[in-house]
Amino acid sequence: MADKLCDISPEVREELKKFRFRKSTNNSALVLKIDREKQLVVLDEFFDDVSVEELQEQLPGHQPRYVILSYRMQHDDQRVSYPMCFIFYTPRDSQMELQMMYAGTKMALQREAELTRVYEVRELDDFTEEWLREKLK
Repeated sequence: MADKLCDISPEVREELKKFRFRKSTNNSALVLKIDREKQLVVLDEFFDDVSVEELQEQLPGHQPRYVILSYRMQHDDQRVSYPMCFIFYTPRDSQMELQMMYAGTKMALQREAELTRVYEVRELDDFTEEWLREKLK
């Protein structure tokens, strides 16, 4: 069992940069996964104008993912903000080795993405708009 952290691919570094400086006015998400053979964090999918529910439907049931989400949040006083969140999704029933690879690489990716709002989801059903709004309060 390798205890080496996975590297972050140049493509992902570039996507993270672009993502941070996008001027989007809707929800968008970068979904990242680990390529086990290469031990590399790679881009899985990019979603623009996606609801939390649609995003939830796109995530695999039994494999971990990192989700970087730019979320359009309407506040009670009608202000709109776009908090960026790092969501670490690791289903309880995913392979232990995979869970450890993802957990071991999480901090490096979080630093690379320069995100402070970091949330963990174990069950896809918990990943809802209500859950996210509660976290962002």
